[in-house]
Amino acid sequence: MKKRILSAIVALIIFIPIIIDGGLIFRFAIYVLSILSVKELLDVKESKKEIPAFIKFISYIVISLLVLYNTRNNDLVLSIDYKAVAALFVAFLIPSVLYHERNTYSINDAFFLIGSLFFLGTSFSLINIIRNIDLNLLIYLLLITIFTDSFAYIIGSLIGTKKLIPSVSPKKTIEGMVVGSIMGTFVAAMFYNTVIDSALNIGTLILITLFLSILGQFGDLVFSAIKRYFKTKDFSNIMPGHGGILDRLDSIIFVVLGFTFFISII
Repeated sequence: MKKRILSAIVALIIFIPIIIDGGLIFRFAIYVLSILSVKELLDVKESKKEIPAFIKFISYIVISLLVLYNTRNNDLVLSIDYKAVAALFVAFLIPSVLYHERNTYSINDAFFLIGSLFFLGTSFSLINIIRNIDLNLLIYLLLITIFTDSFAYIIGSLIGTKKLIPSVSPKKTIEGMVVGSIMGTFVAAMFYNTVIDSALNIGTLILITLFLSILGQFGDLVFSAIKRYFKTKDFSNIMPGHGGILDRLDSIIFVVLGFTFFISII
């Protein structure tokens, strides 16, 4: 627990100034996080089968193009160059034919990487766009995940008895999910109503925030399912007590994606 708390404090000391500053430093930090996330995904996949060096090289090129393309976008509309999308499919599908042995690189590997890179590229691009639009909007989304995850972990550890989905994540409990959702919704909704827009109907705000809170927890479960499939505890050990980048950003990735559903409302 001490290691987990200390690691979280260090991360906050590093990233709070970067988030507040925004601009080039923030965009560079998001780019670095996206690169590290892809590395973690490639590493966990290699726990079952080694990936050809050329494919890994292409993966880093593709995530760079997807994330850097929207760094200066100020509209909550993800712009995607269809040439980049076409290149994404060609770059990963053609090698599945050229590599003759299925054990080396197969069509399944190609679609796994295509989906993963498009998913991560979209998510990190949206984080950049939201920060470009409004710092407070990004803080609102971060508050949802931080308070939801923190209270779900604390309550689950202290009084949690009913397992949520033990086959995917043995430690997550229904009690933790309920209390985490309540606290994440309350704190984030209060911040939005006080700092961003007090005119938005409070009932609508609470429902949207609650949906994002629950979605973030299921995002956590999705990444837990990936780890379970590849039989690994954490994506990496870059953050002692927490695991890797994807272990920490799993919730915010889904919250950011879910937020796009409410662009015209919130």
